[in-house]
Amino acid sequence: MFITLTLLTGVIYPLLITGIAKAVFPKQAGGSLITTNGKTVGSALLAQRFSGDSYFWPRPSAGDDGTNYVTVPSSASNLGPTSSNLVATVQARLAAFRASNDLATNAPVPAEMVFASGSGLDPDISPEAARLQIERIAGARHFSPKQTQKLAALVEQGIEPPQFGLLGEPRVNVLKLNLALDSLK
Repeated sequence: MFITLTLLTGVIYPLLITGIAKAVFPKQAGGSLITTNGKTVGSALLAQRFSGDSYFWPRPSAGDDGTNYVTVPSSASNLGPTSSNLVATVQARLAAFRASNDLATNAPVPAEMVFASGSGLDPDISPEAARLQIERIAGARHFSPKQTQKLAALVEQGIEPPQFGLLGEPRVNVLKLNLALDSLK
């Protein structure tokens, strides 16, 4: 009985479900990989590190030191609201985001730019977070006002609606947005 159940639930069922997934949802079953010029540059499902001023920044990562976005130790930080470490980390991220984006010291900042997601690998940010980064990127890339307008339009074009029209919030995939940014003339 043990061998039969092991083969059934450990081999046959996973192979069957994987086969169905690859037939019905081939891109998603393959990891939602994004390719550019024939080279795989990442997955639409996982955040990547973009730290320079000339790119949109993703949510902070809870993995490793909070910036590496590695998948092996992906998890939440498990720090609660009364944790002094969490408060210090959030305050540092808040100050860094405001300073880098030339915002006032009391300017509101979207929560996803200072708090890591539950997995630490969330690839999306809110449209507001993307919009707050436009001026920094335009300055770093020495964009003209016309190019800055194109950059703002790029952000608006990259907004994805809630799934099925009701699950979640509007969002922008940072990897896709940065790839489109690199192709912006």
